[in-house]
Parts: sequence; structure tokens; C-alpha cells
Amino acid sequence: MFSRLIYRNAKRSRKENLIYFATLVTAVASFYIILSLGRQDVILFLREFESDAIDKLLNQMPIVYGFALFLLFFLILFANQYQLNRRSKEFGTYLILGMRKERLILQLLAEGLITSILALIGGILIGGFLAEMISLTVSKLVGQGIIGHHISLSIGAIILTIIGFLSIQCIALIILGGRLFTQEVHQMLYEEMDKKQDMGHIKGNLLHILIGSIFLAAAYWIVLYRFIDFGGLFMAVAFICGSLGTLFFIRGFGKLLGLLTNLSEKKSTKGLHRFTLRQFQENIANRSTSVAVTSILITLSIILIANGASTIIGFESSFTRTSSLYDFTVSGNDEEVEQFLTSGKMTAYVEDLNRLEIGRMKTEDELGEDVLPVSLVEWSTLRDQLIKATPKSEQEDFLSGKIQGYTISDENSEALNLLGTLETGITSPYLIAETSYNRLLEAIGEKPLNLAESEMAFYFNPDLLPMDELDNMPVLDTILEKAENEGETLLSIANQAMSIRSSVPIRGLVADRSIEIFSAFIVPDSMFDQLVNEGTYATYWNFRIPKKLQDQQGLMSPMMEARDILMASGLEFESYLQNFGRQLFYVVAGSYTTLYMGFLFLIIACTILALQFLTQMKQTRDRYVTLSLLGAKRQQMKKSMHRQVLCIFLLPMSLACISGVIGIRGMISFAMLYFENEVLLYPIAFSFAAVVMVIVVIYGVAVSRAADHEIDKLNWKPHID
Repeated sequence: MFSRLIYRNAKRSRKENLIYFATLVTAVASFYIILSLGRQDVILFLREFESDAIDKLLNQMPIVYGFALFLLFFLILFANQYQLNRRSKEFGTYLILGMRKERLILQLLAEGLITSILALIGGILIGGFLAEMISLTVSKLVGQGIIGHHISLSIGAIILTIIGFLSIQCIALIILGGRLFTQEVHQMLYEEMDKKQDMGHIKGNLLHILIGSIFLAAAYWIVLYRFIDFGGLFMAVAFICGSLGTLFFIRGFGKLLGLLTNLSEKKSTKGLHRFTLRQFQENIANRSTSVAVTSILITLSIILIANGASTIIGFESSFTRTSSLYDFTVSGNDEEVEQFLTSGKMTAYVEDLNRLEIGRMKTEDELGEDVLPVSLVEWSTLRDQLIKATPKSEQEDFLSGKIQGYTISDENSEALNLLGTLETGITSPYLIAETSYNRLLEAIGEKPLNLAESEMAFYFNPDLLPMDELDNMPVLDTILEKAENEGETLLSIANQAMSIRSSVPIRGLVADRSIEIFSAFIVPDSMFDQLVNEGTYATYWNFRIPKKLQDQQGLMSPMMEARDILMASGLEFESYLQNFGRQLFYVVAGSYTTLYMGFLFLIIACTILALQFLTQMKQTRDRYVTLSLLGAKRQQMKKSMHRQVLCIFLLPMSLACISGVIGIRGMISFAMLYFENEVLLYPIAFSFAAVVMVIVVIYGVAVSRAADHEIDKLNWKPHID
């Protein structure tokens, strides 16, 4: 009999409070996803390249999990408090019929255990399915055949999810059971009368709004104009000011809502307009702290989701090869490397093999002509032309000495970046042999340079120097074309006047990072042999995976096979996989946690608003009975209730949207959020905004339906309907 009672009550409780149960299932699913991250294919793949970084990321997951449990504990405590209040008469009846309080608390724990087990089963199944979808999606994005996909079910994640979830559920029920144990029977049967709420005075409420506005303005100013100046304190200062501002503003605004009922006398007597506003005012004013907390949570959710979205927008660019050309770069003894790369083991994986020769130019002292290390390059004419090409503001700062040193940045003009790049490396510039670069051009289908003896070309690293396009440097090309037309010499090497070729296609010299230079001179082979510093001379063997093999197996699978063969050879090499894995790690680390916490904050905020509204409706249900006695129809009351739900969600959401937009704007201004692909920015931003709105709408509709059900259960007079 007792077990049947427990089962029946647990089933009824889930039906009547479906919002809370759905939130528990969602929380369990999210716990499993974050804890099973180490078993997902993308993480297993990344361990091969970024094992230390991956280990650090996974070591942070228990902290994220613990913080999520901490937040969920208070949500469960609040939701179970609502459950107990709703069933207080039922519990009082049990005690009158002879049930002991100890047995009643045991019943509550048993009901909670049943609900928790069902939530765990549903959440783990949904979480496992979503984890598989995430893993398969990422695998597809990075290329079929990278990883042999396998079921990523994590027993450890399941165990931790069960232990953590049941622990906070039991602790919350024990705390609430203790409160129930101290209540008298008459309190449960008749419930405590609501305390008279103090709406304060108009002057005091206006003062609250003023104080809140000042705090919010201070937070917005910090975020928009002093985001970096505060160093590590900026986040704490802005967050504290924003939180206090939100709290004061909502508290004052909620108590002043009653003034709206007197603004329109006509509307106040139609459609329960006055009743709707009074209910809304009481809900906000009496619970201003919890409403402010939900607004803060939604603000954090918007910012975190925007952060995750910025990483997702960079997802495609991380996997799209722009300047990168070669798949592998091998270094070592030339004869050994060439023999191995042309052997039967490797020929199937090698295409566009290129021996790159590079080194620094000698200085005059190395030629024995001087004691001091003086550059052989004389480029004053080109330098003057670049200074003239800079914008007027930069030119004045440069000539007045305000610019000390050089910073390569997207914010600088092309001329200033070029000036800084050449200035810092002109004493002993890098030289690239023309033949090596011609083979690179041949690999991308471009014509060879065919430089004359007194001709050269500039090479600029496309990964380090900001460029609109790889082959487009309009300021430099304009200067070079003008000099060629006028027969002007812009640069000389070892007293030999050099003409400079313009519009040279630029690509990465190696597969990853073995050469990190800003600029170099591409010179004829004879000049390279004459001027290269033997102490800095180096060769790198680059090659690509054959196009035919890529068409058959995709890019990543043969790259993994070639990597394994090279590892067995003992030769030093690097591959595009390293850069690929590094970028993929940034995507995973930058999106998983932020999106997880963002959506968790949003779900918690929506659940608090939903349960708060249902709690108030239960406490004021007699008012709806009174309205029915006064002639109000059921549909009128439902319409009033729907408007209340809309207002309850709109108020904290509106303030959160303003704060969230300010936060996002500040992070973009100070490059903490970066949207490289503006074409994808708006579709993805609208997609995430739509997801947020769908979640809010789902909760709003669920609350409205639950409230409709409560109205339908009231005792109606026959003549009213």
C-alpha cells in the first residue's frame, strides 16, 4: 500500500510539474556530455597532437561539472520547495490520518528517488545520443576517415553523473524534509497567510531605479571604454556593478508598476487589465531578487553563447587552407631525405616535392669589408615612398617620433605594416632561392618568376602579416609599378641596383612552423649562392599528398598514413596535421565549455521564472475564484494569465539583452571576441538567437499550459461558464 502510494504520487508529481522534470532530464544530459568529452572522437584525435593541452582541458571538466552541480542544487532546492508548498494540504491530511512525520519524509525521499532515477535514465539516453551526434558531426567537418568512429559510451561519465545528481537531490530533499518536520499540522492544512507586501513609497522606488541606472551605466562604461585598463579586475568590477544595478533597477521598477494601472482608465476595466498589472507587479516586487538573478543569468548566457558562436564562426576558417600549401616538411641530411622520400614506401604519398633553400644575407663585415655589421641593403627610397603612403595621422606620428618601434596589426595601414616588417629585418634579411620558389608556384599552377640578374621579389609571410588577399598588396604594387614606369631605383643590394617584381603570388613556405619569418627577398640562384650566410643556410623538403589519393580517400586518412611512415623513419618532420590539430583544439576548448555553461544558465533562469510564476499563482488562486464570482469568464482569466507569463519573461529578458549586447560589444572592441568571417556572422548569430528564443518560448508555453490546467481545476460556479 505504501509503495503504491509512493509510485502514484511520484507519477502525478511528474505530470503536474513537467517543467521541473524536463529540466532535470536536460541537466543530466548536459552532465553526461561534458563528462564524456574525453571519450569523443575529436578528443581522441587531438590527443595525438595536443596531448598536454587536451589533458589540461579535461582536467578542467570536473571543475565545470562541480560548478554546474552547485547551480543545479539551488534550482532543485527551489523547485522542491514549490512542490512541497503545492502539496501542503495533502501532507497535512496524511498526518491527520495517522501517518508519522518520519514516514512522510521517507515517502518524500522515495518519491524523489523514483523521479531522479527516471530523470537519470532519460538524461543519460539523450546525453549519449547527443554526444554521438556531436562526435559524428565534428568528424564529418574535419574530414571522413580521420578517425574510425566508435561508440563513445563512457561508463565513468555515467557513474559520476549518477553520483553527483543523486547526491544533490538527496541533500535538497533532506533539507526540505527537515523544514517540513518542524511544521504544525494546521500550517500544512491551511497554509500560512501571505505576508503583507511592502510596495514602498514612490520616492524610494525612484531612488532604487536611479541607483540601479547609475550602477548599470558604470558597468557599461567599464565594458565599453575601460575593458582592458582594469586588468584582471575588470570582470569582477563590471560584474558587481552590473549585478547591483540589475537588482536595484528591478526592485524599484517592480514596485512602481502599480502606477501603470492608473495611466489608462479605459483599459483598466477591460480584459482584467488592472488585475493583470497588479499580479505582475506583485510577482516582480515580492521576488525582485530572484527576478534580478534570472536577468543576470540570462545576460551571462547571452555573452557565453556569443563567445561560443564566435569560435564556431572560426570553425570553417580553422579547417580551410588559405596560405598553407604543403602537407609535410622534412629536414635533415639532403641525401638521406631525398632517398627516403623517393623510395617505394613514400612515392605513393609524395607530390610536388620541393627542396626549399633559405638563409640570411651576409653583412658587410662578413664580406671582410667593414668591422661593424652593416647591411648590404640600401632601401631609403622605398622607405620614403612607404612613409608617404601611410595615412596622414600615422605619417605625422611617425615623423614626430611618437611611434617607437613597430607593431604588426590589422588596425595599421598596409604601408605602416610593410614599413615595420622591412625595417626590423633589413640589416640581415632572409634570402630565398628563385628555383625553390618557382617550384612552389608550379605547385599552385602559377608561372615561374624568371628573374633577371638584377631583379628580385618580396616574400611576406601571409600568416603573420595582415593581408586582404594572399596575392593582393595594392599599396606596395602601386609603388613598384610607379617606380618601374619612371625608371626609379627603390632598393640596391651590395651597391647593385635591383628592380622589384610586383604582384607575386604568396603562399606558406612550409607545412607548419619550422620557418617563422615576416619577410624575405626572392633572388636569382646565383645571387643567393653569393650572398647567403652559410651559418644560417638551411634546406627543407616539402611535399603534398597526391590529388588522386585525396579524391579516393580524402585528405586526412593518407596524411595519417604518411605521418606514421615518417615517424618510423626517424627523420625530423612536421605536418599540416599539427596546425590542423592545434586549430581544432582551440575550437573545442573555446566552444564546448562556454556553450555548455551558456545554455545551462539559460535553462536555470527559465526554470526559476517558470516555478516562481506557478508558485505565485498557487498562492493567489483564491483571487481567480473571486473573479469568477464577479462574472469573469474562464477565457478572460486565461488571457490575463498568458499576459502575465509574457511580462514575467520579458522584463528580465529585456534588461539581459541590453546588458548582453553591451558585453558582446565590449569584448569585440577589445578583440576578446573575433568574427573573422562576417558573411557567416549574421546567419550563425541569428541561429543562436533563435535557439535562445525557442528555449524561452518553450518554457513560456509550458508555464501557460500548466497555469491553464490550474485554472481548470478551480471550483467554478455553474452559471459562470
